[in-house]
Amino acid sequence: MMSVQKGEIAPDFTMPIENGGTTALTDYKGRYLVLYFYPKDNTPGCTVEAKDFSAFKADFDKLGCDIIGVSRDSVKKHENFIAKQELTISLGADLEGKVTEDYGVWVEKKMYGKTYMGIQRATFLIGPDSKIVEIWPNVKVKGHAEDVLATLKKAQS
Repeated sequence: MMSVQKGEIAPDFTMPIENGGTTALTDYKGRYLVLYFYPKDNTPGCTVEAKDFSAFKADFDKLGCDIIGVSRDSVKKHENFIAKQELTISLGADLEGKVTEDYGVWVEKKMYGKTYMGIQRATFLIGPDSKIVEIWPNVKVKGHAEDVLATLKKAQS
């Protein structure tokens, strides 16, 4: 169950991104933001998702919307992922896990009969007023970036 709901103010965050930068919710005041959470750099689904968002980045830019992918991988791993996959989006390193917990995407998962904690693939569209416009819990990667883009266009019309 997501701890944040549509219409609420998005939980504040500050985290490191590639190239020694940091990103914070306040950086996007007056703009839209796609904040998407994914389990791990350089894994098949996460790579497709990051490449899809990168492919549509120009369309999101035209609509005044930034994109940040978030996982608990290190900045160094993110930089390698960006270089290897030629990504054009920013990746936030949630090293302490505060952002994933604040957004309710750090959840119990099961695989091969084992239970463990991990990131639930989820996307949040945050409006210029920092309110959550839409939430996609349990994202299926195929067609997701296009779906988010279509929802952004609807939100602006």
